[in-house]
Amino acid sequence: MRKFFKYLLFLLLLTIYAILFAGVDYITPHYEVTNVTGVEVKRVDKDGPITKANPADGPTRDVYYIYTQKPNESKPMVYRNEDTRWGFPFYFKFDSADLQAKAQNFANESKLIEVKYYGWRLIILDEFRNAVSIKEVTLDKGQSYSILAYVLYAFLFITLFFAIQFIRGWFDSEK
Repeated sequence: MRKFFKYLLFLLLLTIYAILFAGVDYITPHYEVTNVTGVEVKRVDKDGPITKANPADGPTRDVYYIYTQKPNESKPMVYRNEDTRWGFPFYFKFDSADLQAKAQNFANESKLIEVKYYGWRLIILDEFRNAVSIKEVTLDKGQSYSILAYVLYAFLFITLFFAIQFIRGWFDSEK
C-alpha cells in the first residue's frame, strides 16, 4: 500500500510539473524569423469572428491578424495581434494598431522579420499565437532566444529533482 501511495504521489507531482512546464511555454516569449504575407482585421465577440452563422450577441472588438510564411516553406502561420493591456500574461501591450501598420509595411516591402510572440497555435480550438512585437532582421543575424524561458525551465527541473528526492526519502525512511 505504501508503494501505491509513493507512485501516486510521483504521478501527481509529474502532472503538476507538466502543467507548470506548459504554462511556462505558453506565457514566455518565443521568436520566429518569417515574412509577412498579409494582414487583416476581424470583428469578434466572445464566441469568435462575427459571421452569418455567428451573429454578434454581446460586446464586440476588433482583432488584428498577421499572416506570415517562412522562406522556403509552404505552410503559413497566422498570428493574432491583440493588446494584453494590464491583463495576464503581463506584456503591457497597448500598440496593436501600430504593430499592424508595421506588419502591413513589411508585407508591402517583402522584408524578412522576427516576430516575438507568446501562446500556441491550436487549429482545432481556433487559438492563435499573439504577436507582441516585430522587427526587421537579416539572414546573417541569428534568431533571438528567450533567456527567461530557459531560466524558468532550469528552475522547474531543479525543483522537480528535489521534490522527487523528498518523496523518495519520505517513503524510504519509514521502512
